[in-house]
Amino acid sequence: MGDMAQRQRIRASTAGLTRRLVTATAAVVVATACSAPADPDGNPSRGAREAVEDYVHALNARSADGLMSVGGVEDADWSRQEAERVLAERGGRGWTVEEMRIAHDLGPDIASVRLLAEDASGRTMRDTLTLTRENGTWQVALFTGRPAEPGKHPAATREPGS
Repeated sequence: MGDMAQRQRIRASTAGLTRRLVTATAAVVVATACSAPADPDGNPSRGAREAVEDYVHALNARSADGLMSVGGVEDADWSRQEAERVLAERGGRGWTVEEMRIAHDLGPDIASVRLLAEDASGRTMRDTLTLTRENGTWQVALFTGRPAEPGKHPAATREPGS
């Protein structure tokens, strides 16, 4: 009888170990499936950093095309006008990036970037940029005047009760 009791304890112990192993394996599979793809070198900020560098380069080159490209918008009257406004304010000043801090507070496909740059005359630019990754490409959220799609209306922004 002692032999049989020992076998039952071994079976029970083995069954518990198997359950824990299956649970741990399932947790790893779920965590891997839910994580967003990183850049090829495994650094989720690499592409975001390059997008900000492209933004600074477009400013320095006074390139509306470069701003529209890094902003992920089509070349249209509204986007060209908005790019020209940005360039009138900050373009062609020989910016060099002094510091760039990237945070992924809202997930791996959204980044906030704190940028510190200095122009050729020594003036400082401090800016916080929002970046989004769509289909593997990081875009700087520069453009706010995108017209509503045909048949869609922008959301109302009135206060309740007014």
